[in-house]
Amino acid sequence: MSGNAPGPKSHRGRKRWIGRGLLWMIASVFVVSGGLRVVETAGLARATETTHAAVQSGPNETQDCPSEPGLMAFLADLKAREAKLIEKEGLLSDRSNAVALAEARLENRLQDLISAEQALAKTVAIADGAADEDVARLVALYENMKPKQAAPLFEEMAPDFAAGFLGRMRPDAAAAVMESLDPKKAYAISVLMAGRNAGAPSD
Repeated sequence: MSGNAPGPKSHRGRKRWIGRGLLWMIASVFVVSGGLRVVETAGLARATETTHAAVQSGPNETQDCPSEPGLMAFLADLKAREAKLIEKEGLLSDRSNAVALAEARLENRLQDLISAEQALAKTVAIADGAADEDVARLVALYENMKPKQAAPLFEEMAPDFAAGFLGRMRPDAAAAVMESLDPKKAYAISVLMAGRNAGAPSD
């Protein structure tokens, strides 16, 4: 039995073999780990290059790509709306110009009417002044006439017209003419003159 039992040398050999096996296993793990890192680094580099290439070539490819039907329809709609807005803007501009032209014409007409009214007022004032002068002359003429000569003229006048002249004449001259008139005519003229003076203020 002593001949079959392992000796000290065999135990040492086994220990060395086991130790070498462990070293090889550890070395293999390091080698595999390093290889994986190299592979991952290479993959990341390729992915980065691919990304850069895609970014650089992206705009050119986008420009070369045909537009989608929806996008083209949207652009066409925008252009149509822009054209309508431009057309409406032109119409509004034309209307504004027409309104401004109409306002200018109305302003000119208004100025013409104002000028005509002023001229008419001057003419009326002149006519009124001339009429007053004429009436004043007639009154002076009737005052200087003899009552018997003036009475037939007042007989032919309407009562209100005769009352107007007699009201402007001197009281003594008017009284002399009234005495020479027909009593009915003189009464009618007296009533009119009294009615005109009824509303006159008294001192």
